[in-house]
Order: sequence, then structure tokens, then C-alpha cells
Amino acid sequence: MKLEQVIDNTKVFVANMPKTVRKEYGQFFTGKETAIYMASLFEIPNEPSIKILDAGAGSGILATALVERLETIEFIQEIEITCYETDSKVIPLLQQNLNLLTANTTKKISYILKNENYITSQGNDFNSDIKGIKYDLIIGNPPYKKIPKDCDEAKALPSVCYGAPNLYFLFATLGLYNLKDNAVLVYIIPRSWTSGAYFTKFREYFLSKGVITHLHLFQSRDKVFGGEQVLQETMIIKIRKSSKAPKTVTITSTPDSKDFSKQNKITVDYKSVVSGKDKYVFLITNKDDEMTLKRVNKNTHILPELNMRMKTGLTVDFRNRDILKNNFELGVIPLFYSQHIKNGIVQFPINKENEFIVANIKGLLQENKNYLFVKRFTAKEEKQRLQCGIYLSKNVPGFEKISTQNKLNFIDGVGENLTEERVYGLYTLFNSTLYDNYYRILNGSTQVNSTEVNTIPIPDCKTIDSMGADLLKTQDLSQKNCDVILEKYNV
Repeated sequence: MKLEQVIDNTKVFVANMPKTVRKEYGQFFTGKETAIYMASLFEIPNEPSIKILDAGAGSGILATALVERLETIEFIQEIEITCYETDSKVIPLLQQNLNLLTANTTKKISYILKNENYITSQGNDFNSDIKGIKYDLIIGNPPYKKIPKDCDEAKALPSVCYGAPNLYFLFATLGLYNLKDNAVLVYIIPRSWTSGAYFTKFREYFLSKGVITHLHLFQSRDKVFGGEQVLQETMIIKIRKSSKAPKTVTITSTPDSKDFSKQNKITVDYKSVVSGKDKYVFLITNKDDEMTLKRVNKNTHILPELNMRMKTGLTVDFRNRDILKNNFELGVIPLFYSQHIKNGIVQFPINKENEFIVANIKGLLQENKNYLFVKRFTAKEEKQRLQCGIYLSKNVPGFEKISTQNKLNFIDGVGENLTEERVYGLYTLFNSTLYDNYYRILNGSTQVNSTEVNTIPIPDCKTIDSMGADLLKTQDLSQKNCDVILEKYNV
């Protein structure tokens, strides 16, 4: 197999190229098993001549896997591969591997190697000089790298950028643009694009011009690119260039990228996966996940509609070291951290370093009123993603203002002080197994994003208050008791 030789050539290159150098390009090479699996996902058009695009081609592993599959199909006579690559260090290897791929074959196989920036060479915002070129099959493992918002690549695609974009979704955007109508693109990318405001513009484009037909999830993020220690969770996405949504989506998952034969498989209603005006993508892996979505989505309100909103803590402590204090003194106020959440209650003080902040910077101050605090970051191994703490202003008397560190989120009553029952009711919701599971399906990272929480369906205020009153009576803040109360109110 030519793929075996391409993989061996790549291993030699990796062994001689420091990881720090490859990181400059956001470069992680695809494994053999993953490449074969990605190639297997394509439906091959019944045409004698096939054009393939592999942008950000690296050493050509994905193009090779796809061509080897096409070589086994009798009616295909001609294959043209277009590869983009800007890394001058890897281009000689890519050319070597493409020469190997096109030699000694019964088909007419040719390649075009473009030492060009795939994004900027397309023109600005889909106003491309080469827009007439459309490809039958597009495969890719684009670079994973955040770039400045004033970078040339970001300027080339302003309609899908919000803030500092990541190269991978710019590649996916143009990949879909370069695809023939009703043709298929298969990419391996991080799953971060599936939710949050940061990727809204991208999702609006990607999921209006294309439809998801298959998602593959890896249960272990550290085994996808073997030894590379990629921090982001990755997924394989198969998307068809069409505006007509299918009825269902296939979602598969495996423990890692070495064995795709033993995979969990579920077929899910398309509207359950791609949902809402923000086009969030819910990564369902089993029937329990599907039931969680149905149960939560039957609620018809969201926090902002009920005059509540989750916000992110105001104080970045390491940028304000000069106004932080360890002990109380005149002119300071409490500064709350996630560590102040203990067994569902916000405790203060806890003799933590920098527990107070000088109360003279307006942008760092908030009213001392009732809140639900929620940790913004948790460890991946922790049982609960949504870790909540009830904050009652009466327990921290003597202060008109407080501050919160930015690794803490808080739910605030907009223009009003939340009642105790309301805070306890919100705690009942977000501390429950149901809502914790929902958030895990929505967001695969360990960060609790306030924008996402503000879109989660919740019951009306009367129900929330009644649940809070029940929790107040029992004072049992366990997740199990919260689950019991949700069942009582059919939430």
C-alpha cells in the first residue's frame, strides 16, 4: 500500500522536526486508521473523472488514503488532486509522496501542488478569482491555530469571523465554498465550533450552505493524533453541500483513532442535532442523550426572557494585583473566587489569598445582592460540569458592593434582586443531573460559557420559585435531591 509508505515517510519527517516548529503552523498529522476511515465516508459520484481538494495537505496522508480507495473503483479513469501547503519544510515530503501516489497506477492520476495560502489566495469574502473551480470530493485536516482578528486570513473572510478566529473553521468555510453542489466534504476538526457566540457567524454560513450527514466523535481527546497531546477535542464531520436538511444524522464514536470497527452508532433526528436560531450542534452519543434533549427542550423560556442573565466575573485578578488585599481594611470589598463555593453554598471568608479588592474601580464592582454562582472551569474528570453555589447577600453584610473573579460565572436578576426562593430554584435546575448532562452534550469543553447557558430552555418563574421553596425546606443541596424535585415538577 502506498499509504503505508507515505505514513513511514511522515514518521521520519516528524522525528526530525521539533514539535515547536510544527506548532507554528498548527500542524498535526493524521493517523493511518483515521485517514482510511475518513476516505470510507465518501459517496463516490458516478463519474469517470474526479477532482479532489486537500487544502493544508501536510504530507499528503489524507489525499493518499482517498486516492487508494478511488483506485479500486472500476468506472473511475481519471483522478486529479489539488493540494495546498505553505510550510516550506514539509513541501518536499509532500511532493515526494504525491509522486509516489501518481506512479505505477492503472488510472490517470495527476496532482497540482500549490505553495499558496489557501485562505488568502481565494480573494475576499467569496469573491474568488478561481470560483469557477469546484471539486467532487474535499478531504482535510486543517491547521488548528488561533490567529489575530486583523490577520490577512481573517480579513479575507469577515462574514464568518467574530473576534480572533481559528484557522480550522476558515478552511472549512472555503472548503464548502469550493465544493460542487450536493457533493461531500469530510474534515477532522475540533468540536469547539458546535456552540457559543464565537462561532455563530461560521455556523450560520456552514449550516445554511451545507447539511451534516455524519459525525464521528472520539471519546479520548489525547489519542487522536498519537503523542501530540492535542488539548482540543476533535471530531470527524461529513457535510453535504445542500440546503435541504436530511431527516436524520448518523453519529458514531470510538474510544480513540486506532480501531473504527467497534464503534457506538446512533441515528438521530436532524432537528435534535442542529437546533435553535444559533444553530448549535448537539453531539448526541446515545438514547439517553436524546431523551435529555427532549426533556429539557420541552421548557419554553430562557434566562434573559425571565429578566435573568448569566454573566462572567468582572475581575481578572492577575491584571489587578496592585489593588488586591489579603485582609479586610477600610475601602475594600469582598472578591469572590470559585473556591468560595463549598457544598453548594458560597462561604466567605475562607482565609484565601487576595480575598479583598480595593473598591475604587467602577468596572470591577457589582451590587451586593443575591446570585447563583457557577464555576466557569472544572477538571475534565470531575463528575459535575455545572458546579453551583448559592450566594445570599444577607450572609455577607456590611458591603454595598462586591466583586467576582473572572473564573466564576454568576446568574443575576436584571434590575432586581433575586429572591431566596428564586436562587434556590435556579440551583435546583443547574445542579441537577438533567441540566448537567444537557450542558455536556451542548459543550464538550471544561469551560462553562455564559452565552450558552443563557440559551438553555428553562421552566417559568413560578415553577422555579416553587422548586426553590422545596429545596429551602429540605436544605439538602445534593444533586440527588435536586433530581427528585425536578421529577416532582415534571421538569
